Amino acid sequence: MKQLIILDLQLFAGEKTEKATPKKRQDSRKKGQVAKSQDVNTAVVLISVFLFLLFGGPYLIDIVFNIMTHTFNQFMLMELSEANVQTLFLAILKEVVLFLGPIMLVAMIAGIAANYMQVGFLFSTEVIQPKLEKLNPIKGFKRIFSMRAIVELFKSILKIGFVGIVTFAVLWSRIDEILVLSQKSVGTALVTLGSLTVQMGLFASGALLFLSLLDFLYQKYDFEKNIRMSKQDIKDEHKNIEGDPLIKSKIKQKQREMAMRRMMQEVPNADVVITNPTHFAVALKYDETKLDAPYVVAKGVDFVAQKIKLIAKEQDIITIENRPLARALYSQAEIGDAIPEEFFKAVAEILAHVYRIKKKI
Repeated sequence: MKQLIILDLQLFAGEKTEKATPKKRQDSRKKGQVAKSQDVNTAVVLISVFLFLLFGGPYLIDIVFNIMTHTFNQFMLMELSEANVQTLFLAILKEVVLFLGPIMLVAMIAGIAANYMQVGFLFSTEVIQPKLEKLNPIKGFKRIFSMRAIVELFKSILKIGFVGIVTFAVLWSRIDEILVLSQKSVGTALVTLGSLTVQMGLFASGALLFLSLLDFLYQKYDFEKNIRMSKQDIKDEHKNIEGDPLIKSKIKQKQREMAMRRMMQEVPNADVVITNPTHFAVALKYDETKLDAPYVVAKGVDFVAQKIKLIAKEQDIITIENRPLARALYSQAEIGDAIPEEFFKAVAEILAHVYRIKKKI
């Protein structure tokens, strides 16, 4: 029973139930893993292009007429030769660039803007790096029949159906114009067909944009679900950032030992050691070239205090017993700092007494 409880706790700790930490999100972003809908890019690009066709139609029509004029009036009368073919090719290429260039530029700007609106500025080569695991047929089979694949299939069917209904509605609303196209001139029919194409494109793009916003919300939900972390993942991440507590405690212990050794090395330089006499010991020194007042070179309690007194005895440093002063200096003065001003008089009397004793010796 106890083993089952432990196993359940381990399984619970391994469940990814926690929201991703900022570091996890940052690492995922570096790998190119972000919440993004490709349908948003497609919809924005299509709307931008069809809007350009709507407002830039006259410009494009003029280019088409120029191409046709040059083709029928000039190029068809030219003698075919190597030089003429090159001239013909460059002339037509220039017209085609003028026709397709603005459309491609609008599409490129719209695509960049759509990506930036979703994920901001992001450059990562992680996604395009070749990985052998992608060639695994078992994983590929699982991806084909995964829940995500089913969702993508449903999305595709929904897009085809929704866009189809919208475009059919546009055609149905202008059915009268379509039925009489055969009775119109070629120019008028082309204008009607162009207007109808742009209108269907705009409505279809708008429908696709609506669906893409829903898809973006789903992608965001799916992304948040995929980057969830278990409690153990969070603990491991915290250890990696802050360091293992056991290692940190050992480092601190080593630092304390080094500080203790340095402090003990300064005890022989002290002028006097003030004790309480068993629990506290504070070693003081007065050096007017260093500080204007006596300062603490070492202090300790219990075992450290006994160590300080032992070194003082070995180095013939005078030890003075003053219980309240020893306690006060230990609690209010740090190693290397001058003693507080309220202890000047008491410490001065002790140092004067020590200097008298040294002179007699």
